[in-house]
Amino acid sequence: MDRLTSTALLPEAFQGTRDDITQQMGIVWEQIRTPVVVPLLRLSVFLCLVMSVMLFVEKVYMAVVIVLVKLFRWRPETRYKWEPMGDDAELGNAGYPMVLIQIPMYNEKEVYQLSIGAACGLSWPSDRIIIQVLDDSTDPAIKELVQIECQRWASKGVNIKYEIRDNRNGYKAGALKEGMKHSYVKHCDYVAIFDADFQPEPDFLWRTIPFLEHNPQIGLVQGRWKFVNSNECLMTRMQEMSLDYHFTVEQEVGSSTYAFFGFNGTAGVWRINALNEAGGWKDRTTVEDMDLAVRASLRGWKFIFLGDLKVKSELPSTLKAYRYQQHRWSCGPANLFRKMALEIAKNKKVTLWTKVHVIYSFFFVRKIVAHIVTFIFYCVVIPATVLVPEVQVPNWGLVYIPSTITLLNAVGTPRSLHLLVFWILFENVMSLHRTKATFIGLLEAGRVNEWVVTEKLGDGMKTKAAAKAAKIPRIRIGDRLHLLELLTGAYLVFCGCYDLAFGKNYYYLYLFFQAVAFFIVGFGYVGTFVPHP
Repeated sequence: MDRLTSTALLPEAFQGTRDDITQQMGIVWEQIRTPVVVPLLRLSVFLCLVMSVMLFVEKVYMAVVIVLVKLFRWRPETRYKWEPMGDDAELGNAGYPMVLIQIPMYNEKEVYQLSIGAACGLSWPSDRIIIQVLDDSTDPAIKELVQIECQRWASKGVNIKYEIRDNRNGYKAGALKEGMKHSYVKHCDYVAIFDADFQPEPDFLWRTIPFLEHNPQIGLVQGRWKFVNSNECLMTRMQEMSLDYHFTVEQEVGSSTYAFFGFNGTAGVWRINALNEAGGWKDRTTVEDMDLAVRASLRGWKFIFLGDLKVKSELPSTLKAYRYQQHRWSCGPANLFRKMALEIAKNKKVTLWTKVHVIYSFFFVRKIVAHIVTFIFYCVVIPATVLVPEVQVPNWGLVYIPSTITLLNAVGTPRSLHLLVFWILFENVMSLHRTKATFIGLLEAGRVNEWVVTEKLGDGMKTKAAAKAAKIPRIRIGDRLHLLELLTGAYLVFCGCYDLAFGKNYYYLYLFFQAVAFFIVGFGYVGTFVPHP
């Protein structure tokens, strides 16, 4: 009987212990909230508001420049000399500059034929162009396929070189650097670079080379990316929104004001003298393209962006591929900023305003502040104010500035305005990944030089997308869970529930929707969200 009585008392004992722990946690919270949490949260709000204002000013400045560019029609053809290339009766084809086309690739089974075919289809005197395929593939079967494709085009009279090396040192930068060492490159004046999924139009060289020929100060002519699979799914539509803003606004502003912007690594033509004078390709970061562009600009070379010159390319269509790409694109610039900030400041060949633009606008605000404030402010600090009502975020920082920034970001892709809410939620989730990568780059932590080639689907895209859409159920848990996203989602749910029960901020709808987005990514839901009609 005594045993039954003691057993019956166990649930009450556990309940009492749980109540005691909850009460103790409440007491500890009350003791540290006023002297510790409130001041720290107020400082966090202040710093986030400062960063928000920095980002807001940068976005408005770029918007004003774009309006002026459109209003006064500041096209590259009006700011620089441009004349179509013509035949020289005396010199014949020898009057045309020698152009090298580089196509770096790594196990690109799905797209190698597309890129090689597009490069070989470029319109230019056949004896004044060399196609160089830099194959770092580790799969012997794919290597053989690429080599056979090169031989097929060579049999048609195309001057194409198939180059391999016995290691992958330096990844893409290493392959491009090795490619420039071949003896036949010494006869070339310009080099055009296309990643394995890029397909330039036949007139690409006719539209770019004249800028370099008639303007000796120009070191780079950059084309714009056009996405062949932007309609594949909701995730690719949102990627398109972000990248369209980058090209339509950021690259255009850099070209129109300081004649500087980050080289996109592909779909561009370099003057080989400018490339060599800048020190050639370096593999010290995962953004070898941006590294080269900054070094060339510090030596006085100017860049041109052609917004109407579009080159077909492919967006990552799986979440895994997109995460790897974003890690590289966020970690690399932060690491490059760490390595080059002092060198840029000490440079004497460019103006003070150019140095301010590169250090402050190009690197600090766009590559560092933008990622950090998006995650820390909107996904950590603002939800925390629900738990600490003593700390308030002013409406101008909570509503007006973010709304303006969001609308300015959306102008690059008007057709996707109806997806703006999804884009906000998705960008906030990815800001966690970008913020983590940014700190890895700044601190040179373990994954600072991690390079994973973005998966491409090419001609198999439609078949694979259709097969993926036909699978039932469409929602599938991924191969791995992402703990940080899951923890952030749980934190947002907790803050939302607290706000719904006790708070007065009415943030809970935003917090719940944002939590769902974090959970979708956290559970590794494979990537395409839902196929987009």
